[in-house]
Amino acid sequence: MIYDFVNVNLPKSISFTDIQTNILVMKKQLLFLILMLGSVSMQAQDQYIFPYGGGQNKAFMKQIIKLTGKERPKICFLPTASGDSEQGIIRWYDLVHDLSVEPYVQKVWISSYNQKASFEEVLLSMDAIVVGGGNTLNMIAIWKAQGIDVVLKKALEKGIVLAGGSAGSLAWFDNGTTDSRPKELSVVECLGFLPYSHSPHYHSEEYRRPLYHKNILNGIFKAGYAMDDYSGVIFKNGKPFKVVSTDPTKYNCYFVSVKEGKVVEEKLDAEKIE
Repeated sequence: MIYDFVNVNLPKSISFTDIQTNILVMKKQLLFLILMLGSVSMQAQDQYIFPYGGGQNKAFMKQIIKLTGKERPKICFLPTASGDSEQGIIRWYDLVHDLSVEPYVQKVWISSYNQKASFEEVLLSMDAIVVGGGNTLNMIAIWKAQGIDVVLKKALEKGIVLAGGSAGSLAWFDNGTTDSRPKELSVVECLGFLPYSHSPHYHSEEYRRPLYHKNILNGIFKAGYAMDDYSGVIFKNGKPFKVVSTDPTKYNCYFVSVKEGKVVEEKLDAEKIE
């Protein structure tokens, strides 16, 4: 379109007052736009991570459902650590069959012939992602090889709830102890979404507690969270939000740190869930 600037009807005169008024209106409009943009950024999705020491059960699943804020959320199970174990997948479907969820499973032993959607397309379409137990070291290595670690970070930033027990709880922390190698428990480096160390199975495996204490005391681990089976901590935006347990008289969570050269184990008050 060509504009005829010659024939544009301009006012014969514009007063200085009119110019000031127009500038003031424009300033107000700009200020309103800035406030609106700020409001949108402040309304970013809360980020929830729910690691538990072990023992996946309906009580934990009910908590995950609540965290999504959906009546019937889409929840995907990642059985990577167990090598996509068919038994584990069957247990997953059995666990959630009578809960208000749309259950999914994302395997990593797949083929481009039988799966057309990318890992990113599948996982970012979920409301929650639950990671199963098994070999943590292999799980992290496979995720990094497949780019799933990057996808999970995007999922967290999008507000998708991340959860899991055992390997599925270790995944979210900086590092922790694992039985993924022969002979003895060892250190595994994880995704670092939560800036702490971690020990699952704290009460049920006798070598977990002393090794975790030793690694924290020696500075191999920073302070972190130890969790018995059937207990967990819900983190909101990277900070502990709520501690839960199916039976606080038996199963608990602890914050473990070093004070004045000694390991201090702080038992955390837990809410009983069913």
